[in-house]
Amino acid sequence: MNHRERPSYAGGRNIAMKVPPHQWTATVAFYRDTLGLRELDNPFTSGPPSAGFAFGPNRLWIDRVPGVSQAELWLQVTTADTAAAADHLATAGVARCDEIEPLDGDSAFWISSPAAVVHLVSEPDAD
Repeated sequence: MNHRERPSYAGGRNIAMKVPPHQWTATVAFYRDTLGLRELDNPFTSGPPSAGFAFGPNRLWIDRVPGVSQAELWLQVTTADTAAAADHLATAGVARCDEIEPLDGDSAFWISSPAAVVHLVSEPDAD
């Protein structure tokens, strides 16, 4: 791909809710018990405790995160060429924020929207 062309982007399947420890148990119970959403098997073996739920065609991950004072929503954006996306987003002045959470050695990276909503930029899921 010519790096001067704008890459195409699409919403990904993953939504992450980062929740303070004092709200995590009640938040998980709300989605599991009150709403009755189907709980997902959690493929994440490291990092903070996390619970996942089927959320329509999406996956809602609720992470217990010490040090946050209120819940944050993080979104996933997918693109076929993450290198071209990184170039495009840098040219557009979009802030990278890779230090907020480590990623397991792939080409994915973190950005922030002007409204401080964190987005994971990655290739589309294989499933």
